[in-house]
Amino acid sequence: MKTYIKIYGPPILEALKALERVAVEVSKDLPKIMFYDTLGGTALSQDDATSIIIERWGVSGEEARVHYENMISKSGWTLGDYDFYFEWTVPPTFEQLKLLISKIDEALKPLGCKYTITTK
Repeated sequence: MKTYIKIYGPPILEALKALERVAVEVSKDLPKIMFYDTLGGTALSQDDATSIIIERWGVSGEEARVHYENMISKSGWTLGDYDFYFEWTVPPTFEQLKLLISKIDEALKPLGCKYTITTK
């Protein structure tokens, strides 16, 4: 199951970076979630993502890199008309979906771009 995001920008690149930050940040609370985007899986640099993981999770740099690598979906390009997706390795509960949506709303609001969220 995937939660797809369609961004109606600008700023599209900044929105992709924000969505990847959301993926990194919620991975602690939603360990069964991965992400993939139109830039081939990396809108954020690996250094930026691992820094977030180190700070938020309190792990070593090597552990952070392993976590980050495990968060990138290997299922391939299934975006179609979408710009980014979060892949659930198990079907999410309604509470998990609400948590993800609230984090996405919080991350994209300052950018001013419009977007849609579809889970299927």
